[in-house]
Amino acid sequence: MSDSLRLLVKNAKQVVMVCKNGENFLTKDGMQNLAVLENASVVIGHNGLIEAVGPADSIESRFREAVFDHVLDATGMCVLPGLVDAHTHPVWAGDRVHEFAMKLAGATYMQVHEAGGGIHFTVTHTRATNPETLLQGVKGRLERMLRAGTTLVECKSGYGLELNTELKMLNVIDAARKTMPIGISSTYCGAHAVARGKTMEEATEDILSVQLPAVQKQISAGNLQVDNIDVFCEKGVFDLNSTRRILQAGKDMGLNINFHGDELHPMNSAQLGAELGALAISHLEEVTDEGIAAMARAKTCAVLLPTTAYILRLPCPRARDMLDAGVIVALGSDFNPNAYCCSMPMVMHLACVTLKMSMPEALAAATINAAYALNHSQSHGSLEPGKQGDLLIINAPRWEHLIYQFGSHQELVRFVIIKGNIVYENDKVLDL
Repeated sequence: MSDSLRLLVKNAKQVVMVCKNGENFLTKDGMQNLAVLENASVVIGHNGLIEAVGPADSIESRFREAVFDHVLDATGMCVLPGLVDAHTHPVWAGDRVHEFAMKLAGATYMQVHEAGGGIHFTVTHTRATNPETLLQGVKGRLERMLRAGTTLVECKSGYGLELNTELKMLNVIDAARKTMPIGISSTYCGAHAVARGKTMEEATEDILSVQLPAVQKQISAGNLQVDNIDVFCEKGVFDLNSTRRILQAGKDMGLNINFHGDELHPMNSAQLGAELGALAISHLEEVTDEGIAAMARAKTCAVLLPTTAYILRLPCPRARDMLDAGVIVALGSDFNPNAYCCSMPMVMHLACVTLKMSMPEALAAATINAAYALNHSQSHGSLEPGKQGDLLIINAPRWEHLIYQFGSHQELVRFVIIKGNIVYENDKVLDL
């Protein structure tokens, strides 16, 4: 034990460990029975890792002689793992508030897309915007996520659809990762749509022969960190064969497969992902029984996005069927100009109400399972010794208030902590 430690969080009413046996993910009953300690404390070392979690009296006895840089008294409060947002598109220019009105009037996602809106509208504005402006935009969005309790977030490119803008976006994501405390998993999503003036076949060849080799060159030179490969596998976008070719090429580069599938039409994306050893597939509103079974067998994570179904008035993904089948279920905000939500507590609430998940299932899906979807569950997603000291402290007597109080995270989140450092302190928190 070190004589000097970074942080002691003591006397919490509850400490939600989520896991206590080093699990990389939870399914079925494991998601219903989270590890929760009453009247407990957490110790984080100078290496930013959790040194101990346990009953307050035993932690006090064990660390009686230790010197802490900071001590937080969490009496009457609850400590949870930092939330993990497994799917976002935070780098863009040009909002699409006008399209929200179109959707409210009955326009479908593809009708907006075909009218020159949707992804193409954002692509036009993002191509024309300089990196400094894009970086300022993404920093503001990530700061809002952090204040709502997110400490690890997946960030995609995909509003370039040609090499220079895709590299610009990836570099912006990299700059945010290097200059902000929030953890970032970077995703190349050059196959987010077919660029105007190209056929699907031409777009596929451009990605395979131009974009991916250039991304690989930047990664190999140490200029860029990219973790995942994504494709929008959808009718009228990238078909199953093109999706397979792009995902396999990314996998051959060492990227994790983490892609959009079975959102608007049943494309057999889930079966393809399972076959390719995908780490995760997002959306899945139209997944089939066969796809669910394939994902369960392959341990491919389903990243469900309740905000998308809510805003686009789509059928909700079949969360209960996936959970009952033993699929690893995670959650993401799908933050983008089409689904503007920075708050994982609101996503968890929507998951409980619209996807019929329980509150423990939703929390597991937004912590350990979302970390698994990003290949980070060895270091994130639960409060266990040896893991990164990312946590949030809420001013409530039970952890469930974070989900129950819809839209109230500003009044609940007292502290957000990353690697044992207090990165957000809310002195305006109100008592219940």
